[in-house]
Amino acid sequence: MEKIVEQVWDYTKHAKYYSYRPNYAPKTIDMLVELTQSCGKKVADIGAGTGNLSIMLLQRGCEVVSVEPNDAMREIGIERTKGQKIEWVRATGIDSTLQSGAFNWVTFGSSFNVMDRTEALKESYRLLQKDCYFSCMWNHRDLKDPIQEVAEGIILEFVPNYTRGVRREEQRSIIEAHKEMFDNIIYIEEDFYFHQSIENYINAWRSVKNPYWDLETQEGQELFLKIANKMQEKLPSEFDIKYTTRCWSAKKI
Repeated sequence: MEKIVEQVWDYTKHAKYYSYRPNYAPKTIDMLVELTQSCGKKVADIGAGTGNLSIMLLQRGCEVVSVEPNDAMREIGIERTKGQKIEWVRATGIDSTLQSGAFNWVTFGSSFNVMDRTEALKESYRLLQKDCYFSCMWNHRDLKDPIQEVAEGIILEFVPNYTRGVRREEQRSIIEAHKEMFDNIIYIEEDFYFHQSIENYINAWRSVKNPYWDLETQEGQELFLKIANKMQEKLPSEFDIKYTTRCWSAKKI
């Protein structure tokens, strides 16, 4: 199963560009830590990537086990968190290999959408102690932001059938479909602004895994270069962009 997941969602070419993405809104993470602190501080961060969310959790006193199947992503995460109270595990979100009932909180930062969500909920349920929490979150671009409107128009010019997939969908329905495992759903949404240069903005797009431009192929690289060149032509050299952190949490029953 691990090999299948890694073949479909291989982020090796994207890993080094993850640092150009905005991290999650700090007040949202503060609220989540407040929500879960009565359970304890031991967190399984599933699909941890290069450690963006894991680092925010460490900064707030959590004891973190980060699960990431991709070697390139995990190696960057290990380097970024060296010397901190964290363990990195090579495994997937639906077969984490972690101990049952050993965790107070299970988090998915921009990763819940890249696996079978029902199986991921089952694995979260297995890992959690009773009355403790599961959370999944993403940063979404504000598509009405002037910069994002221009960028979106450029992408659609080259990829007319472009869609954003499951990560843009609400997650309440998938949680509600499994009320035998999770209930007491809490939704948090927070806007924030992120300052970027055009070069960093384009590099952030290089971290995106989608079916339209595959950076593993010559065709994909050429398509991305066309999009990037048009963005450099149409967008200013520096700008503030509006993002929204959206997070769904639920309690194990």
